[in-house]
Amino acid sequence: MSESVKEISFHTTALNGINVHIMPTAKFKTTTIVTMIEQELSEETVTKTALLAMVMKRATARFPETKQLREHLDFLYGAIFDVDVVKKGERQILQIYMEVPNEKYLSQENALLESAIRFVGDVLSRPYLEGNAFAEKYVVQEKETLRKRIESLIDDKMKYANQRVTEEMCQGEPFALLAQGRTKDLAGISGESLYAHFQELMSHSPIDIFVVGDVEQKEVEAAIGKFVQLDRKDVKQIGPTKAKKQVADERVVIDRLEVNQAKLNIGCRTQISYADEDYPALLVYNGVLGGFPHSKLFVNVREKASLAYYAVSRLESHKGIMMMMSGIDVKNFDRAVTIIKEQLESMKQGNVGQEELEQTKATLSNQFRELLDSARMMIDFAYNGVISGRKRHLEELLAQINGITVEDLKRVAAQVAIDTIYLLRDKKGDA
Repeated sequence: MSESVKEISFHTTALNGINVHIMPTAKFKTTTIVTMIEQELSEETVTKTALLAMVMKRATARFPETKQLREHLDFLYGAIFDVDVVKKGERQILQIYMEVPNEKYLSQENALLESAIRFVGDVLSRPYLEGNAFAEKYVVQEKETLRKRIESLIDDKMKYANQRVTEEMCQGEPFALLAQGRTKDLAGISGESLYAHFQELMSHSPIDIFVVGDVEQKEVEAAIGKFVQLDRKDVKQIGPTKAKKQVADERVVIDRLEVNQAKLNIGCRTQISYADEDYPALLVYNGVLGGFPHSKLFVNVREKASLAYYAVSRLESHKGIMMMMSGIDVKNFDRAVTIIKEQLESMKQGNVGQEELEQTKATLSNQFRELLDSARMMIDFAYNGVISGRKRHLEELLAQINGITVEDLKRVAAQVAIDTIYLLRDKKGDA
């Protein structure tokens, strides 16, 4: 194993009730600072948190106008700044992203890192308020923007189909929720209630700050200690996402919209999550089945049978769900489902050639090695360890992937079960 594989290693300390993870490395000419604020995915808070992300990036107490905030980012040599929400298992993560050039590469001396951390501190602890509320003009504008973002999901038929199969498959489970929330909640959110939610998050939610770049650990810690001042108390412990759920009956759900190409999405329960011993085997299983152009779904559904425009599978590792997705002519629905099921059965029987197994391992390994070329991807890898309760080391994970056998794949395949078959089709034709 090459030395570079060992590079995903953060120094972690607790500061002001926040977990701070620092990776000093000379590999990048920028410094990346990512703050992750974690909460349980729930109907009560999902829309508020999504809206909060959008309002937080509009202004701070120091920069009450968005134009001033943008000018300050330009002053920080074109710093990149964003706030967004993502879903990881049954957690909704509020992410604050900041990237600035490393001052060592600038012609003049400039305390750029400290300025960037101060700015992150502004966003986290010194928001722009009117009384005890977020500014009404920003709340109103961003509610409309969020409404349009949620409603526009239907314009991207691949994403829409994926969300619909998730909703059908996970009825009654938090995972059914879209990370961007629900339009029906927007009317009930005010600047005051949004600020109360912000205070709740900053006081009680787990917060992790990751810093990657050519930095001195003590300097970073000193700056975070100085500029990120939060009243942290009774920080919540959020348990792992429930990934094990037995499938009672295979369901078929059909939606009709104006579409040229039907979307066939099949959701499976794997019973295996990121923290489980069989996670490396699940990665290889998914790779052999549908992760790559050489995989069984692509070769058999698209290439040999010419039934699909695309045919892939992907994992949601924290929830233990695997989605198989394809674009088909609606007349090929039954045949496509049959061939996809044949691939699942083939995996159960262990019909995996040595060449496709080795090719999958090599492609997976290359994907994971590419993490080392991106500060953001390294942070994401480390954060998966934080929220799953199982810290994985890249070198060890690559060795585990390399050691997977056909018997391991059969063991995983025995646990994979189809939960929901979803078809998004046109409005014409027979039922």
